[in-house]
Amino acid sequence: MGNIIELKHVSWRRDGKTVLNDINWTVKEGENWAVFGLNGSGKTTILNMLSGYLWPSEGEVHVLGHKLGEIDVRELRRSIGWVSSSLEEKVYGTEKAQDLVVSGKYASFGLYEKTSEEDYERASKLMEQLRCGHLLDRTYQTCSQGEKQKLLIARALMASPKLLILDEACNGLDFISKEGLLESIEQLAQGPDAPHLMFVTHHTEEILPAFSHTLLLRRGQIYGQGLTRDMMSSEILSEFFELPVGVSWSHERAWLSKR
Repeated sequence: MGNIIELKHVSWRRDGKTVLNDINWTVKEGENWAVFGLNGSGKTTILNMLSGYLWPSEGEVHVLGHKLGEIDVRELRRSIGWVSSSLEEKVYGTEKAQDLVVSGKYASFGLYEKTSEEDYERASKLMEQLRCGHLLDRTYQTCSQGEKQKLLIARALMASPKLLILDEACNGLDFISKEGLLESIEQLAQGPDAPHLMFVTHHTEEILPAFSHTLLLRRGQIYGQGLTRDMMSSEILSEFFELPVGVSWSHERAWLSKR
């Protein structure tokens, strides 16, 4: 396959405003990346581009070995799992947990296709893997926020994606739920059949050891990219935020504080 993601001199403009400016970024085979930036930095725009929902004003976008514009994006999207808290609005509250997970195979919300016993066996295994197997036969609306996120991740994995994008996956979670979800993501990343992972966040402490590389986005431009240990330093983040901050490392994660 070669590179998983390759953006070459990508810019995107809307209503005369430059949202992304000259983005050059390569994700190689075997790498998991965090995309870090404040609100409005361009993170969501890049995600929409990788999934073929937006087209660059300039430059080239290559995903999973294919150049956008030379592949049917509907086919490409079948190889990309995307988990975001915004997806919750599309889920029927009365849907059972295992039905929601199975629906990921068909990229639908609600089951309209004929399913098989194998589908449900796979869904059950994925739920166990993400430590939410106890939710079998529970309706979505009765699950906690953390449980809902785990179900959405299991749903995304149902189609065996080559790339899994976790977009602000911890939004709205309390500390215990967040740590439980992050632990499940870390374990997922260590699995032999794990997809390439991209984790989008604006909290440094959410960047797990599994994400060896980090892309720093600021005002639509790449501020820095490289090994997470190099990017998550007091010096670089103080310049990045334009505010004196300190970084302390605990359990291989970077914790931020104001100096």
